[in-house]
Amino acid sequence: MRIDAYEDPGAPDRRGGWRYLAWLVRRQWPRCLAGAVLASVWMVLLAATPYLMARAVDHGLEPGDLGALAGWTGAMVAVGGVNAWLGMMRHRTMTKVRMDANFRTVKVVVGHATRLGAALRGQVGTGEVVTIGVGDVQTISTSLTAVGPGVGAVVAYAAVGGLMLSVSPRLALVVLLGVPALGVLLGPLMGRLQGREAEYRERQSVLTARIGDLAGGLRVLNGLGGKGLVADAFRRDSGRLREQGYRVGAVTSWIQALGVGLPVLFLALVTWLGARQAAQGHISVGELVSVYGYVVALGWPVAFLIEMGHQLSRGVVAARRVVAFLGLEPAPDEGTRDAPAEPSVLYDPASGVRITPGRLTALVTAHPSDATGILDRLGRYTPSDATWGDIPLTEIPLTQVRARILVADPEADLFAGTLSAVIGVPDTDPRGAGNCATSHNAPTPAPAPAPAPGQQPTGADEAPHLTAAINAAAAEDIVRALPDGLKTQVAAQARDLSGGQRQRIRLARALLTDPEVLLAAEPTSALDAHTEATVADRLRAARQGRTTVLAATSPLLLDRADVVHHLVDGKVAATGTHRELLDSEPGYRALVARDAEDGEAAEEGEPAR
Repeated sequence: MRIDAYEDPGAPDRRGGWRYLAWLVRRQWPRCLAGAVLASVWMVLLAATPYLMARAVDHGLEPGDLGALAGWTGAMVAVGGVNAWLGMMRHRTMTKVRMDANFRTVKVVVGHATRLGAALRGQVGTGEVVTIGVGDVQTISTSLTAVGPGVGAVVAYAAVGGLMLSVSPRLALVVLLGVPALGVLLGPLMGRLQGREAEYRERQSVLTARIGDLAGGLRVLNGLGGKGLVADAFRRDSGRLREQGYRVGAVTSWIQALGVGLPVLFLALVTWLGARQAAQGHISVGELVSVYGYVVALGWPVAFLIEMGHQLSRGVVAARRVVAFLGLEPAPDEGTRDAPAEPSVLYDPASGVRITPGRLTALVTAHPSDATGILDRLGRYTPSDATWGDIPLTEIPLTQVRARILVADPEADLFAGTLSAVIGVPDTDPRGAGNCATSHNAPTPAPAPAPAPGQQPTGADEAPHLTAAINAAAAEDIVRALPDGLKTQVAAQARDLSGGQRQRIRLARALLTDPEVLLAAEPTSALDAHTEATVADRLRAARQGRTTVLAATSPLLLDRADVVHHLVDGKVAATGTHRELLDSEPGYRALVARDAEDGEAAEEGEPAR
């Protein structure tokens, strides 16, 4: 069976950490069973070595029978060779178990994150997801490696007890009762470890989220002079996490110390009792040798049992976190009515914004959150009474809304990969890298024929659509400046590009999808005036005849809009063209003039981006 050969990882058991671990075992039960059998035979044969040694002493060495001695010795060598092979196969099998659990959990978590979609950020922090992906998945998969040896340890423990029973019932009783006594002593520590480990993981996720925020906003913090303040807060949080790590380590060290020390004391007791019985003549010298060998062989299953308890204690904590993540659900989609067949009016009663299909509409407000709130309602990312045509958006299946209405988030994630893949065209197709680096001031080419609403271009359509999207976003200079053009590898979140370049890449990605309705918030806020004017002209031409809504205060964008809604306190105060509102609305004029002054200051103080 190949690892990760399945397309569907299966439906995980979400009823608890232990049940999730059990589900992982059931999903690969043949492999887990093989590991348990191999581990059982391996450990039992470890105990067989002292048995054979006792036979060699009693039947060969003591009576001087060289033939018997050679036979028993040869049997020990053969058993050792077989055991070496069994140990190798056991380790290989449990490695496959670990990797299967790792990949399966990753697939389950990533698949669920995909199903949550936009609801993910509202329900769980980035640090929590990263901690699950980096730490908890590994802990879960490692804990499963204890399954095979754990079963083998129980089998070997029973086998050694049976062999000891043939030597001395008293010694067998000590062996059979000793290991449960160790479990009683270590049980409370295992419970404490779970509590400490859970708290540590929670703190770790919070700190991981803060690290991500710092990495993304370090330039801004430097500019505002807040780096030292945030650094002090980070030191405090990391110090608390370190202290919690010490507490986890303290419990772990006690478990490991007792796991090593108690079995040694226990086995020493068994050896001492065996020596006394040999001195009293109750057992033979060969049986004394076998008792010592059994004691040594018993060290392996005892150690594996303690290690299994330790690993499973940590694994169940990690599994509970995965189960909690899998328990998150997106907002219920109860839509049963089909979306309008033709482009229709989008209306937001909360603000009074009415979006006429096929036109470029701008939303202007002094409070950007008011405009983004409207876009989220019209894109059905927040509950509202918004309508599409005469149908409430909440009554339309979400898949239909997503297929035709795109909300272009100004902070949308950019994944690592080639630039063409970041924009949205798989880089397995060599097409699309050729004619994208056109002149920055070249006229906008006629866009390629648009695909069906909501459909990604495919096949031979990829290259012309990619070229048109890059041109409309005025991003040709980005392609031209990179060493391998569209094949250049870009870091996660495109951190190796400037803010203005990232913004144009996001815009190109949104334009590539060619949605029926495009809702974008401040798509040119990080651009200089010259580049912004180019984007404004090309965006209007590229979206001709399709519905586009821009939340912006830039005069360069507003002058190209067909309709402008001026919002005050989140509601429409005036509607008209940009020039009409400049003449009739003093509040609008003051707001736009302030934005123009800010843009001129930025243009004088910064190079074009």
